Amino acid sequence: MATLMENNSAESVDLIVRAQAGDREALNALFARYRDRLCRMVEMRLDTRLHARLDASDVIQEAFVEVAERLEEYLRDPKLPLFLWLRLVVGERLMKLHRHHLGTQMRDAGREVSLYRGALPAASSAALAAQLLGKHTSPTQAALRAERILRVQEALNTLDPVDREILSLRHFEELTAAETAQVLSIEESAAAKRYFRALKRLKNILAGMPGGQEGM
Repeated sequence: MATLMENNSAESVDLIVRAQAGDREALNALFARYRDRLCRMVEMRLDTRLHARLDASDVIQEAFVEVAERLEEYLRDPKLPLFLWLRLVVGERLMKLHRHHLGTQMRDAGREVSLYRGALPAASSAALAAQLLGKHTSPTQAALRAERILRVQEALNTLDPVDREILSLRHFEELTAAETAQVLSIEESAAAKRYFRALKRLKNILAGMPGGQEGM
């Protein structure tokens, strides 16, 4: 059985122990430490049809309640670093919200990527493309950016779903190679190779498209 110290820093362990003892401030501090990264994860995976109803903060707030309720479950067998466990809880909450709001309109199962014990919504190519291109505010730039997003999205759609997922995990969620390997249940060396291969393939595809890698 894994131990807290094996998978977490001493500072995190101290906060976890205090949270377990009922210290609400410790739990808040623990969650706040990872909130921005968890929000990015949700933004990459929230179905576009729900943007008018939900945002990442809504999902995170609902997940926080579940984290408080399930902390003991994590402590019984902390086989994952705390962040990856929090990410799992948030991802499961996001999946439940997708099912609640979309029902039979949900994406095909093939649009989900199997993680841990179940499936979480895959990072969308549209969200990935938007993140890769960054944000521009002028009307002229906005029009050009819209065209480029479509071009990058088309390129991303030609990648293997796992390679798209690795780009999201490493590039935007800022997971390490080791964390990415744990999430996808593959060897760390394989995760690193797939990441660099996906980046290279994406650049090659874009280089062969009208406009090339302009704006990237």
